[in-house]
Amino acid sequence: MRGWIKWVVGLFAVLVVLLGLAVFALSQWAGSADFRDRAQQMASSALGVPVTLGRIEIVVLPSLAVALHQVRIGTKPPLTLEQIDATPVWSSLLAGKPTLDALVVRKAVLPQQGIMAVATAAQKQQPASKPATPSAGPPPLPRRIVLDDVTWVDAAGQKLTVNAEVRFEGDLLPQNAKIDVVGGRFAGAKARLERQAELWQLRADIGGGTVTGPLRMQPQKNGGWRFSGDLATKGVEVSALTAPSKALTGRIEAKTSLGADFKDPGQLADVMRSQTHFTVRNAVLHGIDLAQAVRTLGVSRSGTTTLDTLTGDVATQGRAVHLTNLVANSGLLSATGHVSLAPDRSLSGKVSAVVGGGPLTAGVPLAVAGTVDSPSVYPTGIKLPGSDAVGNVGSKIGEGLKGLFGK
Repeated sequence: MRGWIKWVVGLFAVLVVLLGLAVFALSQWAGSADFRDRAQQMASSALGVPVTLGRIEIVVLPSLAVALHQVRIGTKPPLTLEQIDATPVWSSLLAGKPTLDALVVRKAVLPQQGIMAVATAAQKQQPASKPATPSAGPPPLPRRIVLDDVTWVDAAGQKLTVNAEVRFEGDLLPQNAKIDVVGGRFAGAKARLERQAELWQLRADIGGGTVTGPLRMQPQKNGGWRFSGDLATKGVEVSALTAPSKALTGRIEAKTSLGADFKDPGQLADVMRSQTHFTVRNAVLHGIDLAQAVRTLGVSRSGTTTLDTLTGDVATQGRAVHLTNLVANSGLLSATGHVSLAPDRSLSGKVSAVVGGGPLTAGVPLAVAGTVDSPSVYPTGIKLPGSDAVGNVGSKIGEGLKGLFGK
C-alpha cells in the first residue's frame, strides 16, 4: 500500500515539474522578440491597420492565461490598451476547438473614430481572407468579458470610463451584465442586466433615481433581430442624463417604449425608434429669464427661468428627434410648442409663450432655428422697438433647449 502511495506521489511530482518546465519554456518563447513580431504581423493583417505589442507573457496565477501588454492599434486617433488577459478553456484546446473562458481588458482608451476605422479596415480585409464555409458561424464568445478602467471617447471628445463584466452562456446574447461608470459624463451611474426567460430586466441607478424595465431581443425569419423595450424613469435629475450640459435641471418622470428591426448590430443606432412621455418637476432653465424676455421683447443674457412643470412627448427615429406637445407652467408664465432635431443636428420648431399680468396677454410666437451647437430662438412677426435684430433673444433660450436634448 505504501509503495502504491509513493508511486502516485512520485508521478504527481514528476508531472508538476514537467508542467513547470513547459510553462517556463512557453513563457520564454512567448516573450521572445520573434514571437512578438509574428503576433504583431498577424494582428495587423487581420485588422488592416498597424498593431504594436509591448510584450507577451504567460500568466500562471490566478489562472493560466496569455497576457498582452501595451497594445496600440494605429488608427487616428489610436486605440491603446495597457493589458489584455486571455484565459482559454484548456479542454477546448485539446479538442481542437479553442474557446476563451475569460477576456479581461485593463486600462484602455477607445476613441469612437478609432473603433469605426478598425471596423472599416477589417471589412476591407475580408475579401482577401479565406471564404467561410456555409456551416461556419461566428467565433464563440468568451464565457466572461471584463472591462477594468476602460474609457470610451465619443465623436465629440466626451469621455466615459467604466468597470464592467458580461457573462455569456453558449450564445451571442448575454446572460447577465453589470456596468459601473467610474469617470466621465455619467460618473456614479450603475446598470444591471439580468436574463429572465425571454427577456432581460434592466435596472440603472443614475442622478438619484432609477431607470427600470424589460428589454427583449427576438430572432426573425429573415435572419435579422427585433429589439424592443419598455422603460420607466423615476426621480432622475435631468442634468445627470444630459451631462455635461446643466442648462436644464429638475426631476424627471418618464415612460419610454423602444423598438428596432436590424440584421447588423452596427445598424442599431440608425434604426432605433422610441416614444417617450415625460414630466420634469421643479424645472429650472439656466442662463435666461424667459418671463422678462417675453414682457419686454428685449435681450436677456442672464438669469433663470423656474418652472413648476415641463411636460411633453419625444419621438426618435434613428438620429432624428421630435419634441411635441411641450407645455411649461410656472405662476404667470406658460409656454407651449414643438421642436425637431434633424440628423444633421439642425433645429426647427415653434414656441408660444405668455406672461400673465403683463402688457401682452396673447402668446408671443417664437421660432426655433440654428443647430444643436448654435441654437437660436427669436420672435416672429414682431419687430423689436428701435431695432431689426431679433436673434439676440434666442441665443440664450436656445442654450436651454440644447440642454433639453442632452447634446
